[in-house]
Amino acid sequence: MTAPSPTLTTAEIREKFLSFFESKGHLRLPSASTISPDPTTLFTVAGMQPFKAQFMGAPARFEQGANKRVTTAQKCLRVGDIENVGRTLRHCSLLEMLGNFSFGDYFKRESLTWAWEFLTDPEWMGLDGSKLYATIYEDDEEAYDIWTKEIGLPADHVLRFGADENFWPADAPKEGPNGPCGPCSEIFYDRGPKYGDDTWAEYADTRESARFLEIWNNVFPQYDRQEPGADGTPTLIDLPFKNIDTGMGLERIATVVQDVYDFYSNDVFGPIVARVAELSGHAYEGPQNVSHRVVAEHVRSVSMVIADGSTPGNTGSGYVIRKILRRASRHAYLLGLREPTLYRLVPLVVESMGDAYPELRTEQARVEAMIKSEEERFLKTLEGGIQRVNQSISALIFRKIADPEINEATEEFKNDLYGSGTNTHTIQYYYNTSSEDWRLLNKILDGRLENLLTNFEEQDIKRREIEGGIRFMHFDSQMSPQMEVKPVNREAPMLLSGEEAFILYDTYGFPVDLTKEIAEEYGVSVDEAGYAESLENAQNIARAGSKYGKSELFGAQEALEDLPQTQFVGYDDLEADGKVLALMVGGERIEHLSAGDEATVVLSQTPFYAEGGGEVGDTGRLEWEGGAGMVRDTRKTPGGVFLHDVAVESGELKPGQSVRGVVSGERHATQRHHTATHLLHAALRAVLGSGVRQAGSLVAPDRLRFDFSHGAAMTVDEIADVERLVSRWVSANFPVTWQEMPIAEARAAGATALFGEKYGDTVRVVRVGGDVSYEGQAVASMELCGGAHVSRTGDIGAFVLLSDENVAAGVRRIEALAGEAATEWLRERLQQMARVSAMLNTNPDGLEGRVAGLQIQVKAAEKEMVAVRRQLAEAQMGGGSGAASPVRELGGFKVASLKLSGIEGNELRGAADKLLDQSEADIVVIAGDKGLVVKATKDAVARGAHAGQLVGKLAAAGGGKGGGRPDMAQAGITDAGAALLALDTAF
Repeated sequence: MTAPSPTLTTAEIREKFLSFFESKGHLRLPSASTISPDPTTLFTVAGMQPFKAQFMGAPARFEQGANKRVTTAQKCLRVGDIENVGRTLRHCSLLEMLGNFSFGDYFKRESLTWAWEFLTDPEWMGLDGSKLYATIYEDDEEAYDIWTKEIGLPADHVLRFGADENFWPADAPKEGPNGPCGPCSEIFYDRGPKYGDDTWAEYADTRESARFLEIWNNVFPQYDRQEPGADGTPTLIDLPFKNIDTGMGLERIATVVQDVYDFYSNDVFGPIVARVAELSGHAYEGPQNVSHRVVAEHVRSVSMVIADGSTPGNTGSGYVIRKILRRASRHAYLLGLREPTLYRLVPLVVESMGDAYPELRTEQARVEAMIKSEEERFLKTLEGGIQRVNQSISALIFRKIADPEINEATEEFKNDLYGSGTNTHTIQYYYNTSSEDWRLLNKILDGRLENLLTNFEEQDIKRREIEGGIRFMHFDSQMSPQMEVKPVNREAPMLLSGEEAFILYDTYGFPVDLTKEIAEEYGVSVDEAGYAESLENAQNIARAGSKYGKSELFGAQEALEDLPQTQFVGYDDLEADGKVLALMVGGERIEHLSAGDEATVVLSQTPFYAEGGGEVGDTGRLEWEGGAGMVRDTRKTPGGVFLHDVAVESGELKPGQSVRGVVSGERHATQRHHTATHLLHAALRAVLGSGVRQAGSLVAPDRLRFDFSHGAAMTVDEIADVERLVSRWVSANFPVTWQEMPIAEARAAGATALFGEKYGDTVRVVRVGGDVSYEGQAVASMELCGGAHVSRTGDIGAFVLLSDENVAAGVRRIEALAGEAATEWLRERLQQMARVSAMLNTNPDGLEGRVAGLQIQVKAAEKEMVAVRRQLAEAQMGGGSGAASPVRELGGFKVASLKLSGIEGNELRGAADKLLDQSEADIVVIAGDKGLVVKATKDAVARGAHAGQLVGKLAAAGGGKGGGRPDMAQAGITDAGAALLALDTAF
């Protein structure tokens, strides 16, 4: 593949857009980071997102100046449907969104006329105006007049759609949420008949087209949506000032201007795809080209996000980056690339996008190093993981097509295929080698199944046709054949167990998302609930023992024997200097780290708290002259040596260097949750009794979890009392103090021990300097604890208890939030209640009664729908538009077919039974909107008819798949007409 020779490059289009709007008085601003500062999203997902404050009325003042008109090219990351990237020709995880914005300045006329000018003026894009089309909100006469009367767009080039298509947020007038909203107008370009033979009028019905490509959306936030009136009519009030929010996908407009078939043929992706083909030796053609696209797109995405400061990890945005990288690595592997390759594509990304996003150039070395490191790590486990996935899936297919009585023979066959060295061969196959299961097995086993059968055919072993069954031929060492016949279990579900999915994750580093994607290629589902349970069980086991019990690091004690205890200063200081005492990888000392390396760093002094007592280890940064690194976790040996897990971002690090440790701001949230845990413990003992004993805990920045001994679920009143006690401590704003004292003195004073702590002769006691009252008794909090805490209880802020659940016999688990996390949770729940109340046309006080009433209505409606569908089926079978076609002879059988609308499931099967009884047909085919049923008489089956095979052929023509028995089969489809048309050639 060669890169196209466009009239305008993508970079030129981007620059022209920004220059055009600068000429219209807009302030050009640089793209915000892909890492979103907005707590509602991990990433920046829209061009308007950095301007949420201005859209809500904040002054339009920026570092580059003050202006109510702004234009940007914003890099956006959207990963909600990442599994479609590469599988389609338009899905991207990284998008460049060109936008022009007005904060109470200009409105519709300027927005639309400038869009038209930019697209059609030869100085800018120079597109043919006769090929431009627009959609508007159905009631937006102002936009219609601007398009048709002022701009001159023909009336038949404008389509009106409802609020589901042309309003932002979608369906806001009816569904909400309350707040700023408004209509929008989308601009489409007709790419011509070579991209499709549909018409603009047809788009009004289908709303899907490869020919008419949406390139720009102009949003007009002009209303404040408020609570509907008493009659349910939406309340839309004009905003005091009206805004403009537009977005034009750069990938889309480049596809149009360069007149290329899809995104992956433009001048940005083209060279990357060509390089992938060159490195892999696989041309960009055929089914494998999905992998070319995945690799090219994902390299661009992760390069941009890593350049913005993110690093692959196991949580948050880091997890998403690692997930994208591993998906790309797997597809590179499918192209035969067995060495790190993705990092070699980064220079192409920098070459095409580095001028617009200079951080790509300045961070190129770090981006390449980080991607290479991730590739090396994943490739070590990828091959074994893929083999394990394929073995698991092949076992599922064997179980699907095998009877339980012959599983032993099946296992022997599998063992032989996987090279166990057995002296016998068991071969299992369908007599019809075109079956879906056959093809899947042969694909998974790399053709070995077909090769074995071919070898046996060469021995002149006759294969007998066995109708609807599986043949099992067992050969002993003398190659004497024996035969068993078992029925095919065609309808058995294929579900990969959650335990197996977890093994793939735990042993092979396969994220469950990647396992799901591979499994889906073979029609296999993954038990996600079982996976979550296995993950939780493993985490509990790990926490029950020592986190480091199996660590390689502590299998090499000699590497630590000469290291002194680390001086911890992080109770009072969150920044401190220290000297590097050791760098370690895999239990071995090393003498040098470079950018991209990861290692354990031991310091003489540190402000980072090491995981212990249920509190997670600190994260943050290490900084030194000429370099810096990210601290991802902090742990501690039994001997008191602190271990910092560090990823070097820049510079070099060696033992003996001085570094400065800076703890991240998450520590403050962790401290709030830790002190709240102490108060929760004391409150539980007061409310539930002194028999409450702590059985485990987790203290993290985002939450706290507390396990305790108690024999029953807490009542609503008990939960309220516990929350009330904690809130009293918080409101009193008592000081929180800590001091070291002999353990005997601490216990005599009434201090209780926290779970997981090991105590010496001298202990640290954390005390809340005041009591609260419960049922006339004073309740105090004093714990033995080495963790980090707030200085006053008022620093905790809000506190909310989220759940109380049973986790073991006599052990309960509470999860709770404190501080900003609690406030945000409460705000979200209130907003959610308000939204749900608005949707149900009531207020929060009446919500419970409204839901109860709707439940009764739904149950009644479901019963009515069953009866209505039956009546509808009978009516259509009585000779209306859906009447059965005349019985005709196909392949020696009398066949009748019928298309029913609005019928599904049981009603389709019932209609098939009725048609088979009423007609003289041997076979009947009933098609619904999304389903297909085929039934055959006993006589027809005896004469060779097979409903399962027939439905498979029809379903394939109708965009679906299915199967079943010789006498009855069903399938899911997307195109009933195409499925029925295939009848003529199916026999």
